[in-house]
Amino acid sequence: MSLSFELLASDGAARRGRIATAHGTVETPAFMPLGTAGTVKAMLPQSVAETGAEIVLGNTFHLMLRPGAERVAALGGLHKFMNWPRPILTDSGGFQVMSLANLRKITEEGVRFRSHVDGAEHFLSPERAMEIQNLLGSDIQMVLDECAPFPSTETAIEKSLALSMRWARRSKAAFGEQEHHSCFGIVQGGVYPHLRRRSAEELRQIGFDGYAVGGLAVGEGQAAMFEVLEATLPHLPFDRPRYLMGVGKPDDMVGAALRGIDMFDCVLPTRSGRNGQAFTWNGPLNLRNARHAEDEAPLDVACLCPTCKSYSRAYLHHVVKSGEIIASMLLTWHNLTFFQDVMRAFRHAVTGKTAASFARNFLDDYRAGEPEDGG
Repeated sequence: MSLSFELLASDGAARRGRIATAHGTVETPAFMPLGTAGTVKAMLPQSVAETGAEIVLGNTFHLMLRPGAERVAALGGLHKFMNWPRPILTDSGGFQVMSLANLRKITEEGVRFRSHVDGAEHFLSPERAMEIQNLLGSDIQMVLDECAPFPSTETAIEKSLALSMRWARRSKAAFGEQEHHSCFGIVQGGVYPHLRRRSAEELRQIGFDGYAVGGLAVGEGQAAMFEVLEATLPHLPFDRPRYLMGVGKPDDMVGAALRGIDMFDCVLPTRSGRNGQAFTWNGPLNLRNARHAEDEAPLDVACLCPTCKSYSRAYLHHVVKSGEIIASMLLTWHNLTFFQDVMRAFRHAVTGKTAASFARNFLDDYRAGEPEDGG
């Protein structure tokens, strides 16, 4: 195992830790920007680092289709290819296969599907998913699992869970023992606590470097998500990182971190930045709204990002409405900085034993913002 996790402080269930990988350390709780196709959209790698990000996520599904894992490997691996010398986590591609691929067919062996890029047929098995991630050279690699849709019956989730656990064993066997890479298992089980516990216990028996919680933030609602976390996390090893996949919204992240999650990823800050939305300590803003047209204030007076230091809401409203590329760049830079600032503040709160009060105050302020009307 090349990954190590050091618990630096705790406050109730909340944790403050440090992950060490072959490409550097990651302070936790941590938010991982999405570098889906080898790039964080609208950002240069050095700009991503300047937001405070220490690790990014690469997408196995998209990279296997274009430019291809073998090509990335021949060009020196994903770190060199995308000019990101820090840690990289890659997902297995399972979620994208289930949600994006055409004509997919799931069998015990894996998933056969047609590419949304060119219609070519592909086959993704647990073994191939691990081979692709090894070719990419990512620091943290995820097992292949089946992502059941929400809502699904308990019977359907139980059947899907059994397949995911068999695939987890095959993924771990294919991963083997690697000196410079680590492998995470993925807990499934829908919104059924007893199935989540079963999944967590089976993954512990297999043994992984870290444990992810998948299949959430898919429509079940925040209260149900938190209930699943409360039922699941006590059954995961205390001395391994815990990763909540695909989350999230700032209030989701703070609530999940309060319950013991260490790692997050989500498309929200980058996608919202490209669509005129900015996140602030007083809630989200829609820069398309006319109320910003003559506002000389920054997006957030508490933010020190280049966007907030140099540009007004009025200017951002203008470039958003005009469809200028700089709008995506400036809003994405701010949003990624805000997400990192929230994680940094939460880490300080855990160290100071004030995690619960921080979460309460953050949620009160974040949700008290005046709702945006959509412009």
